[in-house]
Amino acid sequence: MSASRPHALFSFGTLLDEQVQSALFGGPVPSEAAALAGYATRPLRITDPSVIGTSGLDVHLTLAREIGAEVEGAVLRLTDADLAAADAYEVDDYVRRRVRLTSGATAWAYLDAKPLRAAARIVIAGDSIAYGRCDPDGGWAARLASAHIAANELDHRVFNVAIPGSTLDDVRAQLPALLPPRLPDTLIVAAGINDSALPPRHDDWLASVADNLTGLAATAHDHNARLVVLGPAWLDESRTAAFGRLRFTLARAEALHDLIRTWCATNHIDHIDMWEPLRDNPALFTDGLHPGPEGHQALHAHIAAHTR
Repeated sequence: MSASRPHALFSFGTLLDEQVQSALFGGPVPSEAAALAGYATRPLRITDPSVIGTSGLDVHLTLAREIGAEVEGAVLRLTDADLAAADAYEVDDYVRRRVRLTSGATAWAYLDAKPLRAAARIVIAGDSIAYGRCDPDGGWAARLASAHIAANELDHRVFNVAIPGSTLDDVRAQLPALLPPRLPDTLIVAAGINDSALPPRHDDWLASVADNLTGLAATAHDHNARLVVLGPAWLDESRTAAFGRLRFTLARAEALHDLIRTWCATNHIDHIDMWEPLRDNPALFTDGLHPGPEGHQALHAHIAAHTR
């Protein structure tokens, strides 16, 4: 990539059309053939009049995960202004995310804005809340797995590898060995609250969280998986004193929440914000930290909105 065209954008649809490129970029842009493994396409109806006017189509294509499939297209070489124009052209059903091409190169691509709607094989990693502690039905993760597999028994899989007590350090260290046999296309990481409660090892614990998220994003990318970061959830500090050396406070949970939200937005990583479903509702907890069955049901209902 040249200094003047620093962005590689994979496209398989209307952005390859000369008419669209002329409207958005002022003319054709440099491109080369490329392919994206592990994806198939499905139709998406467009209602934005400006997009329909530019492309001449009211049905575009979007990407869905499918093991063994491949989508052929091209990588467009874009300037900063070109990339901004492409972002403005794409409707809210799409978000720009990093993907790994079959060549091994990295490029931007526009993916389904609801990260779990396009998923097939999901790995869930995290702590005791992701594990489903305090819910005999397995928590929000088990509910997500049940609905996801029921939608497509042949191709859909969910693997929950969450371990109670895990920090992001733990998750980052464990995943490289756990992912290859499971062939995930989507990695849900629901961890971090334990990092907020550890006795301070240094003043920049939030920087360690950000560093671990960066490492997890690289791990997901290496396995051609889309990273989705969940949480944290609100907690009831008046009841979180009995966890040994850990001290869960609302202030540190809020700091973690703000850090994750900002980091995900800055790095174009999907974030499902888990704060509001339990906020100011201590009755949904068993101990101030772990949701009970009704709390997990509320979390699952919130997550499920990202699957349809």
